[in-house]
Amino acid sequence: MSHAGARSKARDEHTVRHVPVRIVGSVQVLRLFRQRDGSRCAVAFSSARALHTLLGADQASAELTEPALRALIAPLGVRRLVLDPKLVAPPVTGHPARAAASPAPASPAPASQTPASAALSRSITS
Repeated sequence: MSHAGARSKARDEHTVRHVPVRIVGSVQVLRLFRQRDGSRCAVAFSSARALHTLLGADQASAELTEPALRALIAPLGVRRLVLDPKLVAPPVTGHPARAAASPAPASPAPASQTPASAALSRSITS
């Protein structure tokens, strides 16, 4: 590997990523997602804005480097990390028969409740 390649890899390892978490009491729990094939994956975003755009403004997040995130998911058997995923499926709005029988909600469901486990744009595997 060239010196430039080694510097780039070292810089990438120290780049902070924004990862979605759930707050359980005073603990942050990493959220995992599923790919189209059903396999589990972790997701990370290059900015808090990108995370909140996809998962909603109410989505809690933590800042981790890629090696730290990989160290958290490895014992769980999760090997895939997806950087800056994009939602490619429309959000689930409910059962069509039920939707026709009930009035529309006064406001849309919070974005944090939309499925973010859709296909993902760029994945990095170890």
